Amino acid sequence: MKHTARAVLGQISDIDIRLLQVFKTVVNCGGFAAAELELNIGISTISRHIKDLETRLSLTLCKRGRSGFSLTEQGRQVYEETLRLIGAFNDFRSSIDDIHARVGGQLQIAVFEKNAGNPQSQLHKAIAEFSKQAPNVLINLHIRPINEIERGVMEGHYHLGIIPDHRHSAVFHYVPLFHEDMHLYCGHGHPLFEANNSRLSWKGLAQYPLAGLAYHSPNMAVSHRARLIRRANAYDQEGVTTFLLSGGYVGFLPTHYAASFVSQGSLRAINPSRFNYRVNFFSIVRRSPEPNRATALFKNCLQNAHALNNAKFDNGY
Repeated sequence: MKHTARAVLGQISDIDIRLLQVFKTVVNCGGFAAAELELNIGISTISRHIKDLETRLSLTLCKRGRSGFSLTEQGRQVYEETLRLIGAFNDFRSSIDDIHARVGGQLQIAVFEKNAGNPQSQLHKAIAEFSKQAPNVLINLHIRPINEIERGVMEGHYHLGIIPDHRHSAVFHYVPLFHEDMHLYCGHGHPLFEANNSRLSWKGLAQYPLAGLAYHSPNMAVSHRARLIRRANAYDQEGVTTFLLSGGYVGFLPTHYAASFVSQGSLRAINPSRFNYRVNFFSIVRRSPEPNRATALFKNCLQNAHALNNAKFDNGY
């Protein structure tokens, strides 16, 4: 006899949505104890909710015990589907708000790291203006690598992203915002730290190990173009800085971020008039479907905030 698969959940109820939201928070927080404050419920209640969800799904979602909290492979897949479901639910709520000509719901913004210290960035002003115009919207700000921001906006997890210019996709609508200057640095103890680097060329620089970002980015593009040898991979600017502070590597950092390390004497810029590049930052939203009311409003606030800052760009998009 041939058996056909049947849905375990059946019709999804409000309780199921609540359990999935608890599960999402636990994963985002990295465990039950960390999620206790975020959810404002006790660990025993959280544990019961996760157990109820596992029973509802007939799946084991996570491991918890002395070794700590970790997702099973099934749990990882359920987490990804939970993000899609909750994202679709939030989009639906935003659409209903649009029908009522009001701005509500949640706004998911993803930003590339070390943005707050950049004097060219006016993101804080955009948030202030948006909050005045849409006080009922809950803003969620995520700091993510470029590839995660692009994928998240594409899949609808984030409504808007802010990334450095490194490649363009027909999927997104790009709006120029601000720029960031990158200089080459080394740490105390590196051969170039005390040396006179005025005659050092890009070709000569290739003999020194480079610490760089390990994903497609302006950082990677410049190192490839200059034929620099990357000997250490980092997944954020903090990682690059850690390698530089070891004294064994050179690497590019935003000048505004590196300034405090330079003033402390732990980093030095290497011939900044030669070894530098500028990165332009853009906001990205999906071209289709049309952004909801909150996203469109925030996008306009970003444009207005940076127009007042007179940001200049090398590329006209």
